[in-house]
Amino acid sequence: MNSENFSLSEKIVSPSYIRQGSQARRSHEQLIRHLLEQGKCPEEGWNESTIELFLNELAVMDSNNFLGNCGVGEREGRVASSLVARRHYRLIHGIGRSGDIAAIQPKAAGSSLLNKLTNSVVLDILKLSGVRSVASCFVVPLATGMSLTLCFLTLRHQRPKARYIIWPRIDQKSCFKAMITAGFEPVVVENVLEGDELRTDLEAVECKIKELGAENILCVHSTTSCFAPRVPDRLEELAAVCAKYNIPHIVNNAYGVQSSKCMHLIQQGARVGRIDAFVQSLDKNFMVPVGGAIIAGFDESFIQEISKMYPGRASASPSLDVLITLLTVGASGYKKLLSERKEIYSFLAQELKSLASAHGERLLHTPHNPISLAMSLDVLQAESDKAVTQLGSMLFTRQVSGAR
Repeated sequence: MNSENFSLSEKIVSPSYIRQGSQARRSHEQLIRHLLEQGKCPEEGWNESTIELFLNELAVMDSNNFLGNCGVGEREGRVASSLVARRHYRLIHGIGRSGDIAAIQPKAAGSSLLNKLTNSVVLDILKLSGVRSVASCFVVPLATGMSLTLCFLTLRHQRPKARYIIWPRIDQKSCFKAMITAGFEPVVVENVLEGDELRTDLEAVECKIKELGAENILCVHSTTSCFAPRVPDRLEELAAVCAKYNIPHIVNNAYGVQSSKCMHLIQQGARVGRIDAFVQSLDKNFMVPVGGAIIAGFDESFIQEISKMYPGRASASPSLDVLITLLTVGASGYKKLLSERKEIYSFLAQELKSLASAHGERLLHTPHNPISLAMSLDVLQAESDKAVTQLGSMLFTRQVSGAR
């Protein structure tokens, strides 16, 4: 309804009622205008009616929703099921073009606007979460592992002679497979035990650089979020080493956006040394379905190069999901979630320590890991070789998931 239609409506229904409806409509439109002007996550979350109005406005800008549209190409936003169309708010064209996931689609102005706004809002949230100097980011419809592979493949063009990726060990398959899939040889650097914590062996990393030759190393692949007793890598020191030897540095920040400590490490690493890109999962940090990640960095041109490495168009679903979520919770709501996570973590540590003590075990002292906790199971293991496995099974059947 534009102003002309509202004026015409006043001839049918009492003008005072129409004006009231018009004012209500303007309150929705004002929120949308602020989003378009600022490109930032709104401080307060929107209600569902505003979000749905906005998405419907975007959808009617795509050619597949034009009245009388006659699409004759092989990809014209055709959808057989109306249920599928509604699930995607009729935003069917996806994002990007054949040569660049960030490119504008002439046939899909609404979907293109959705893509640009999502990247802008997500960038604002990354800054809010602690990486103030991040310059650019984009949402990619790949999980963390494949997103890391995309980063490695982009670096290949810059360092064609490189064969190796230096990787402080973390026992997680997708990180390892990301390097193999990109065609590189992981050089695993074992961590060192300091108290209860497994920490980065900086001396071993530097020794490997000297042994292999800096020109033969694609990058250092470090990690922030991880399972205790492993703790986040010494990002500041690794970033300084990378700057010293002119070696790129890619950070796996899978579920680190929710941790102010992890984000601080990335910010400091970029300040004192070199971090080329950091990758984070959408589902782990923003409570959306699995299938998306954010690739971010401090050099806009390099992040653009990564986006151009993605072949073909891409699904808009991850972008749509995270935009809806952030518009719903707002910046203040997201900050509240971050604060609540810290409080719950402290409560869990306190209760787990009491539980461990009651059974002759102990909570491991891992102060450098702000996300994960670990406790000993020595007494349980002494009773039977299968006792620990049985405990895991008992937890799972009692609907406790995610424990290792």
